[in-house]
Amino acid sequence: MYFEKAGRENTIKTIELAVKTAKERGIKNIVVASNAGDTALLLKDSGLNAVVVTHVNGFREAGIQEISEARMEELKSCGFKVYTSTHVLSGAERALSTKFGGISPVEVMAYSLRMFGQGVKVAVEVATMALDGGTIPYGEDIISIGGSGKGADTAIILTPAHGSAILDTKIKEIICKHIIFNKFLYLIKFTKCNKCYRNICLKVIELC
Repeated sequence: MYFEKAGRENTIKTIELAVKTAKERGIKNIVVASNAGDTALLLKDSGLNAVVVTHVNGFREAGIQEISEARMEELKSCGFKVYTSTHVLSGAERALSTKFGGISPVEVMAYSLRMFGQGVKVAVEVATMALDGGTIPYGEDIISIGGSGKGADTAIILTPAHGSAILDTKIKEIICKHIIFNKFLYLIKFTKCNKCYRNICLKVIELC
């Protein structure tokens, strides 16, 4: 299914399609990206092994996790596995591109996946993270859900690989995605190098 626009208004339909497809195909594991926990809770009664992958601590503000402790406990009490780790398609390499400019190989990979939409990139990334965290089994088809900022607008079937072998990931089917792409904005701070007078990028913030 294709949604005309990206965004949170597609969340309920995306979850419905993902759960329906999982039951039709006998897929037992589902991974969902969630930065507040609201999207994840829609999977509460799915009967699946549901894994919630959060934003990394410090994504918006150093030392801060966006999901509250109360919501974390609520998710766990509902049977969700909640996993937080370094984002596999940015991670430490983001520190280099932010400080010195340019772009790293994993960021090229992320932007390549964004050619299908932000949700596809997110879905692949969180599936890889969930596998690396031991929350889903290796070598099985799963469903992964991503979005473009808040909510969900993309669901895919894939067999994820570990981060160290991410190019072995097999994206098998797109259950749903959007066809009109949002524009991504970047706040870039530059300073002048005193020696060569070149612009040096100090910070890049992606605003979904």
